[in-house]
Amino acid sequence: MKTSRLEAFSDGVIAIIITIMVLEIGLPRGSGFHALGPLLPLLLSYVLSFVYVGIYWNNHHHVFQATKRVNGKILWANLHLLFWLSLIPLATRWIGEYHAAAWPAACYGVVLLMAGIAYNLLEQLIVRDQGSGSALARAVGREFKGWGSVALYLAAIGLAFVRPGVSEALYALVALVWIVPDRRIERILTE
Repeated sequence: MKTSRLEAFSDGVIAIIITIMVLEIGLPRGSGFHALGPLLPLLLSYVLSFVYVGIYWNNHHHVFQATKRVNGKILWANLHLLFWLSLIPLATRWIGEYHAAAWPAACYGVVLLMAGIAYNLLEQLIVRDQGSGSALARAVGREFKGWGSVALYLAAIGLAFVRPGVSEALYALVALVWIVPDRRIERILTE
């Protein structure tokens, strides 16, 4: 099967995720600039989550530019990724409402961890299907950045019960590591 339907469906789901996140912020309780103060934690959690969803969308796009076909396993792995991404609005709202609390910080990390694992699994299944000589296999090689992010998520989840602020800083750090699109795939595709 070609990748076009999978890509279109994924784009639609990701657009809905972003829409839900912004709608979860709600309106300020007042008309002055000071009314934004109570919303600041929600706005910050929204910005971080928007960046994460954007990173996934960008890298998903790159992966499927290097993918020639999909099979049932790849379709299910993609749905697995979309499932975890669809939980980002819930985790975003919870951590935004209770930004200094352990369980919301840990839950946010679990959602990010599972999305990271799901993305890595999706990539591995595509490489397995298309072979070690495929464009994607040549581009990603050994995925240190992806599995390193998983390790940081695990550390941040544990730290959430000791220092939620440090945990949240680690989530922001992982986002900064990924904010620059993966150029390896672009290089392979232009060869």
